[in-house]
Amino acid sequence: MGQNRAGTLPRTGAGTRAMLASPGLLLFLLFFFVPLGFVLAEALAGGTHGIRTILASRPFWTGLLNSLVLGVLAAAISLGIGLAVALRLARMAERPRLAWQFLIALPLTFSGLIVAYGFILAFGRAGFVTLLLERFFGVDPVPFSQAVYSPYGLAFVYAYYLIPRVVMMLTPVLVNFDTAQLAAAESLGASRLRTLCDILLPQLKAPMISAFALVAAVAIGAYGTALALVGTQVNILPLQLFTMVSDAGSDFAVTATLGLVLAALCTLVMGLGEWAGKGR
Repeated sequence: MGQNRAGTLPRTGAGTRAMLASPGLLLFLLFFFVPLGFVLAEALAGGTHGIRTILASRPFWTGLLNSLVLGVLAAAISLGIGLAVALRLARMAERPRLAWQFLIALPLTFSGLIVAYGFILAFGRAGFVTLLLERFFGVDPVPFSQAVYSPYGLAFVYAYYLIPRVVMMLTPVLVNFDTAQLAAAESLGASRLRTLCDILLPQLKAPMISAFALVAAVAIGAYGTALALVGTQVNILPLQLFTMVSDAGSDFAVTATLGLVLAALCTLVMGLGEWAGKGR
């Protein structure tokens, strides 16, 4: 598209913008709204039976609590480590930074089964990390390996592929951050920690909140890694939904309602993160 005499790009009309956006809108319609409409219709087919059954179910409330704890814990771990990694990457030159970003992003290409199997090989009963700790520090391998199959272990495993998401979100912000503010504060006698807490972190609150909400929503809604690692032994909402879907005699209205509740929960978490980030 050429430039006009003033040196600026010409404005596109409403029809052109609609045409450019139509492929994305069509995909969004076919792969989000249409499936969501079928699920909603299935949930409403039974009237209020689905929502009443879920609200009266004690396992649902336990799974909801476990899912929220898992999401918050995994997001907190990922945000803390991801921020530290992003700070280090932002100080690198462009080429080594891009190389490290490529390596850090590799876990995003792995399936949940590969991630779970890798952690079993490392931290399971006969895992090499477990055996090394037993040999050199006398750690009992049985309770240590069982921790991986708990909600806290799941949060640790989830952080493996959530940390790259945080790094990818925060690194561009830190690269473009005006470090002259930090240098000025240190020249006036402020310590490095005080400079980070009083100048850097307050300006990073919005992207940090958005990153926290995103990875928390991913952790709450993910099921592949949990299913491969613990089966259905841990009561979280995605595994409840998987059990219902895989059960041929399941109540379809209840299953659809649980799916909508889980989708609404993840959407709510991300919406609150976006709202809190913009508010700051």
